[in-house]
Parts: sequence; structure tokens; C-alpha cells
Amino acid sequence: MFDAAEAAFGGVDVVVNNAGVMQLASFAEADDAAFDRMIAINLKGTFNGMREAAKRLRNGGRIINFSTSVVGTKLENYGIYAATKAAVETMTAILAKEMRGRNITVNAVAPGPTATELFLNGKSPELVDRLARMAPLERLAEPSDIAGVVSFLAGPDGDWVNGQVLRANGGVV
Repeated sequence: MFDAAEAAFGGVDVVVNNAGVMQLASFAEADDAAFDRMIAINLKGTFNGMREAAKRLRNGGRIINFSTSVVGTKLENYGIYAATKAAVETMTAILAKEMRGRNITVNAVAPGPTATELFLNGKSPELVDRLARMAPLERLAEPSDIAGVVSFLAGPDGDWVNGQVLRANGGVV
């Protein structure tokens, strides 16, 4: 991916690590396959993107990782998913320090309930409605709400934000 971007555009300025999977289960009911899959995609996938970005991003670039506001809400059945994203938050803060001298910012966006397939899959309409009402704004985020936060961090207005987690969740946490 980096090779293709460098060939087409002469370099990479922004990396957004937004791949993720979620399988809800209590710790007692979770299986190793689900655990391994979430670790592989949510944590190792983000690590791989961060590692390559640390080597190849142009000076002045941006690394934007995705976490989740469940790290703060600590909802039942989200334990493994939240754990992978808590690790992403820690790696974000550390990589921000490791990029010293290159004017590269490293941040994470932690959405709350958002009307995406990842969030909606397997949830009853009643549960979706209950989770939407957790926010004082009483609605699910739309993908465009989260995209605006990413755009802010990727653009010049985000220059002074570094090593942070922006909880884009309508006030849930």
C-alpha cells in the first residue's frame, strides 16, 4: 500500500488506521477464534500500519488511529474489543513521542455508537435505540460526524493536537 501511494503521489502524508472487527461476547462465552481475530485486525493491523507509517510518512504527516469510546464506558460483552482499542490508545501516545523531530502528529479517534455495519450488526432495534439514547444528543453518530473529526486531525487545524484520543461520542463518555 505504501509502495503504491509513494509511486502515485510521491509520498504518504496521512495514514488512517480504521480497519476493525467486533464480536460481542461475555468473557465466559468468548472463544479463542474471536479473540485472535480481534487481536489480529484491531491491534496487530493497527500496529503494522503505525510501524510502516513511522518509517515512511513524510515529515509533517499525520497518523490517525481508531479506538472506541467503549474503552471509557466499559459496557458488558465488549471486553475483548475494548481491550484491543485500549492498546491502540496506548500505542498512539507512545508513537507520538517517538515521532519527535519529524513534525508528525499521532492521534486516535474514539467514536461512540455510530450507524455503521460494524456497530449495527447483530443488535436488536431496541438495543440500538437504547445505545443511541446514552448520548445527551440522543442519536447515533453518522459516519460523516466521525469523518469530520478525522479531517480536523489530518488538516492544518489539527497541527497542535498530538498524542491524544478524541472521544467523538456525543457526550456518552
